[in-house]
Amino acid sequence: MIATRIIPRLDIKGPNLVKGIHLEGLRVLGDPSEFAKFYYEQGADELIYQDVVASLFERNSLHDIISKTAKQVFIPITVGGGLRSIEDIKQVLRAGADKVSLNTAAIKNPQLIKEASLKFGSSTIVVAIEAIKQSDGTYHAYIDNGREETGMEVARWAKQVEELGAGEINLTSVDRDGTGLGFDLELIKMVTDLVSIPVIAHGGPGNINHTAEAVTKGNAHAVSLASVLHYDAIKHNFNLEKVNEGNFEFLKANRNYSKISPCNLEEIKTHFKKEGLVVR
Repeated sequence: MIATRIIPRLDIKGPNLVKGIHLEGLRVLGDPSEFAKFYYEQGADELIYQDVVASLFERNSLHDIISKTAKQVFIPITVGGGLRSIEDIKQVLRAGADKVSLNTAAIKNPQLIKEASLKFGSSTIVVAIEAIKQSDGTYHAYIDNGREETGMEVARWAKQVEELGAGEINLTSVDRDGTGLGFDLELIKMVTDLVSIPVIAHGGPGNINHTAEAVTKGNAHAVSLASVLHYDAIKHNFNLEKVNEGNFEFLKANRNYSKISPCNLEEIKTHFKKEGLVVR
């Protein structure tokens, strides 16, 4: 049986790790390199770095962060945000990334998926799908970090992504992101039933019981976690005085925990094993 991967996701704005709800209302949490090192030492299987404003400015600014992380973290690193061309992908891989995540550019130019997969290998190319449920029950794909509707149905886009040669899909429920309400299992199951490539589920888990459901009920191959891990790391390990910009009073007041019960990677892996899942 293939091991289920547990992948911390680090959303980056400028030099800072941030977290929001529905991919909006971003709050600064701290130095992403510190979090990355901490998760690596805890046993993370991979890391995802996402530049959450890159598409707005049509550039990815994570090269320095990637280079710094790659020197102290020895697990696969996926980088997304603002990658628009083969050259952009090449530069991020040279900086130390192992995979790249495409969304906005892929929807605007689907052939980029095919070209990148042929040049760098399918295993290097991840397509991120940011999904929002519509009033008719269908899911549409969004771009620009969940800001812009494309009119593309997620089901159709997921199948096309696989046909174009992507090696993996990183599936985010924008509706659930940061809420702590749990994964959108209907969305995950819909996509995993349609494609044969691995699907990483992201968006929504607020406690340890939620963390495995994307796999046990949605058939995802991996889970990408943010809030439940970040708030635990801050609560137990990081000095908030190091955060010198942004709105972080909510962290000190514990208001962020209203729907989130933080947990660490060791606890999550133990829970996965109890659920009958294989972990590394």
